[in-house]
Amino acid sequence: MKKSTNADASMETQNPVHQGTGAVQMRIKNSNSHHDRLSQTKSMILTDVGKVTEPISRHRRNHSQHVLKDIIPPLEQLMVEKEGYLQKAKIADGGKKLRKNWTTSWIVLSNQKIEFYKESKQQALPNMKTGHKPESVDLCGAHIEWTKEKSSRKNVFQITTVSGNEFLLQSDIDFIILDWFQAIKNTIDRLPKDPNCPRKLELFKIQRSSSTELLSHYDSDAKEQKPEHRKSLMFRLHHSASDTSDKNRVKSRLKKFITRRPSLKTLQEKGLIKDQIFGSHLHTVCECENSTVPWFVKQCIEAVEKRGLDVDGIYRVSGNLATIQKLRFIVNQEETLNLDDSQWEDIHVVTGALKMFFRELPEPLFPYSFFEQFVEAIKKPNNDARIETIKYLVEKLPPPNRDTMKVLFGHLTKVVARASKNLMSTQSLGIVFGPTLLRAENETGNMAIHMVYQNQIAELMLSKYSEIFCSEED
Repeated sequence: MKKSTNADASMETQNPVHQGTGAVQMRIKNSNSHHDRLSQTKSMILTDVGKVTEPISRHRRNHSQHVLKDIIPPLEQLMVEKEGYLQKAKIADGGKKLRKNWTTSWIVLSNQKIEFYKESKQQALPNMKTGHKPESVDLCGAHIEWTKEKSSRKNVFQITTVSGNEFLLQSDIDFIILDWFQAIKNTIDRLPKDPNCPRKLELFKIQRSSSTELLSHYDSDAKEQKPEHRKSLMFRLHHSASDTSDKNRVKSRLKKFITRRPSLKTLQEKGLIKDQIFGSHLHTVCECENSTVPWFVKQCIEAVEKRGLDVDGIYRVSGNLATIQKLRFIVNQEETLNLDDSQWEDIHVVTGALKMFFRELPEPLFPYSFFEQFVEAIKKPNNDARIETIKYLVEKLPPPNRDTMKVLFGHLTKVVARASKNLMSTQSLGIVFGPTLLRAENETGNMAIHMVYQNQIAELMLSKYSEIFCSEED
């Protein structure tokens, strides 16, 4: 009973203000000591339910960890400046380039660093307890800038750290991304530019504990830091500066090359660059071939008339675009083309390539200067007057345009003649070819009205083909 009374009398309560949770210092007399004041101290935490947790270990290293973790609250937790969802992509890790992979991340900006979570911190808390830590980016000495070269997305800026990590952040909403950029920039500007500042900030945290023992322990750890870490950091910084100078040299050489490069005409005269079939002016293609109708147009028409006149939806159904592009490439490279080859078995690929040829002409088959005249002709109330006017305009066209038009519409009349099988009427072909062959140079009026006229002109020239091209008959 006496020992119990002495033990009760020697208990000293710390932090009496706290009611639910408090720290209790319990002094236990040492019976082996000659001095009554010598004692051992154990710290216990009283929880809300009255349970006592395990006492903190008196080992020096463990004690310092508990002080840093429990006694001193982390600064970044006390000074969260901004948080929210953004699109994030990490494109470099320690100077090593990574494949760009955009993900949605919950971004938490504190006074020193940025943390990336897969979801908001409240939702991420259960995962954090199981050991899943967020990715953290130290902003000390970091660089932030807007970038358009690294991504085709809009509103993208890049953060580059002193360790060689690079991150892209993006949002489609302008004011959100601007607010984030300014907040991160302000944080970086407030931090020291010295790459060793994270260690200095850590030292500042320890100083707040007013423990000289912990400071001496930290200083001993700092002295034991391996020199290769510092060398690695200096290498990365030097490597980054070297990359910048290399890029500047490459840009300078490219600029000199571009200013001294030969003109397109010179390269064409030397035969280094040849005019392509697709995308060239009709008269240029015909001049190169010494003809008034491109050979590619003739080949396509011949293939369709051989095996496509009875195909349902001919010219209306689209062919495989990849195969059409392959055919286009072969034609542009002036390779031998055989449309009877099995790879061109689908006749819709041939018709698709023919429509693409006319669609990619810099100036359509109906020249721009004739567009308004053909539109005025189709507006005439008298049908005979419309036919005569259009016939007159066709005769005034340049030979390549006139002869190619005659061959094409003559072929389309054969398609209409098989309408009972291919289900392609004059109206259907007018809808397909009208906007492709006839369009205004500057679309300033009503496009819907122009489209009606385009279709009507193509329909009239199909239905009255023999009357319009009669003077051109062989």
